Amino acid sequence: MCGIAGLLDTTASIDPQMLALLAERMATTLRHRGPDDAAVWADREAGIAFGFRRLSIVDLTAEGRQPMQSHCGRYVLVFNGEIYNHRDLRAAIDREQGIRWRGHSDTETFLEWIARKGLDAALAAANGMFAFALWDRRERSLALSRDRLGKKPLYYGRIGKTFAFASEIKAFRVLPGFAPTIDREAVALFLQHAYVPSPRSIYREIGKVAPGHVLVVRNGADAVAPRAFWSAKAAAERAMESPAPDDDHAILERFEALLKDAVAIRMIADVPVGAFLSGGIDSSTVVAAMCAAKMGPVKTFSIGFDQSRYDESPHAAAIARHLGTAHTEMRVDERACLDVVPRLASIYDEPFADASGIPTVALSALTRKHVTVALSGDGGDELFGGYARYAAAAREWRTASRVPAFLKRAAGHVARRLPAGEIDQAIGAVTGRGTRSIARWRRNLARIGAHAPEDIYRPYVSLWHESDGLMEGIGT
Repeated sequence: MCGIAGLLDTTASIDPQMLALLAERMATTLRHRGPDDAAVWADREAGIAFGFRRLSIVDLTAEGRQPMQSHCGRYVLVFNGEIYNHRDLRAAIDREQGIRWRGHSDTETFLEWIARKGLDAALAAANGMFAFALWDRRERSLALSRDRLGKKPLYYGRIGKTFAFASEIKAFRVLPGFAPTIDREAVALFLQHAYVPSPRSIYREIGKVAPGHVLVVRNGADAVAPRAFWSAKAAAERAMESPAPDDDHAILERFEALLKDAVAIRMIADVPVGAFLSGGIDSSTVVAAMCAAKMGPVKTFSIGFDQSRYDESPHAAAIARHLGTAHTEMRVDERACLDVVPRLASIYDEPFADASGIPTVALSALTRKHVTVALSGDGGDELFGGYARYAAAAREWRTASRVPAFLKRAAGHVARRLPAGEIDQAIGAVTGRGTRSIARWRRNLARIGAHAPEDIYRPYVSLWHESDGLMEGIGT
């Protein structure tokens, strides 16, 4: 991963001579994201400055250095991520109008595609994960964008009269006047979902660019309206409208070819590539595809725990033996896990309650000693319906969708107004036994009154189902 940061100040509220220095300071806070190189670009007259920390993966030479200017000189780009199909895009440019490439980085390819086709066409053509900032010198506009599924982070906000962006919140702290305040609604969302979802952050002054969105600031204007360039829901709906005509066997063959290609293009790098291996279906499938694409053993990594309930290392070791990988395992005890906890706040910058963050930090530290890039099986359950809640929510929606509209309205009305918590508490006080029976009735009524599948599914991913009034009585 790399670290990007920058600021746009069109009102001269900051000394123009300080622009580059502030961008450099912002980028320095992100050194852990990019230990290989650092650079700054600034246009004092326009009031714009970019800072960059590089983790070199493709084109390790100076020709891959950022911030990068397009050959025509119109655009300047700072880019975090990887465009997996950049070789195909580069070949297409060469066929249409060859240029003398500076190097072979995917950043240069993506930037030149923007210069020739426009930003929207480049986003549509790019197969990759990314977060970037693009300065258009002619239009004096700054565009921020994040990949379709939001794999790379990107925060933004106004600090006084200055617009700023960065890969992590900590980069804003070096800016004069940054005095963040806690967003109470974001706290409620965190308590409900165990993380702060886009487009909010834990601070009122800072937002996240949502996955699959572009945000454009023109002439330093205050109005910033993100727009979607891709939607997972829309893509799924299009697929449902035109289902695959093949039989199951043909579909599986097409899927296997797609999976192998997806893994193979992620292995394109000028640095060592390995994989996290838990022994589960997802990571084992990825590693198997890596073995099929690579000459020589794939380097795999796993961690084991003393508690057998959490220890997946025997499964990982068995898969490693079966596939013939160069496997490295580290045992993690209770003390090692506790040592990670104090670092979590600085790693995530805002509340994040997924306990998997602790072993992931330990596993990443182990892996980094051997390789620069690691693939994983994360996202497999989300893509292929691996969680039981998907099927359960679908069944409930099929039932709820058949309920007459007048009953839906009545059930929804009662669910919204039924003081389930208070009634359960009163019953518990009388009987001396805790109960959640009324709360369960309220959830069932809410399901009956659901008007969309999202209404059914949301409680399944909520730690706190009744979020109304969650922050009442808590000070600002």
